Amino acid sequence: MAITLTAAAAERVRRHLAERGRGIGLRLGVRKTGCSGFAYVVNYADEVLPQDRTFECCGVQVVVDADSLAMIDGTEVDFVRQGFSEAFRFRNPNVRGECGCGESFNV
Repeated sequence: MAITLTAAAAERVRRHLAERGRGIGLRLGVRKTGCSGFAYVVNYADEVLPQDRTFECCGVQVVVDADSLAMIDGTEVDFVRQGFSEAFRFRNPNVRGECGCGESFNV
C-alpha cells in the first residue's frame, strides 16, 4: 500500500507548508459526491490521527485515513500548471470511471 508524489507535487506541498508556518505534510482522502460517486479531498495535515496511515515520498509526509486508502491505494499525486490554472492531479489505478467534468470518480 502506498501513495506517491511527483517531484512537482512534493515541492508544492513543501512550499505551501513553509508559507503556512505549520503542518506536517499532505492529507489526502475521498468523500462521496458528484455524479460518479467520489471526489478527492486535499488538505494540509497538522496531525496524524489513530486511524491514519502515513507515507513518506520525496521528503514529504502523506497522511491518508484508513477508509479512503482502499480507494486510492497506489495513487500518484502530481501538481500541474496550465496557463493561469494550477492543481493537484491524481493517477489512481483503482478508478473505473470518471464524470465528464473530471470532478468525481468511481471505483
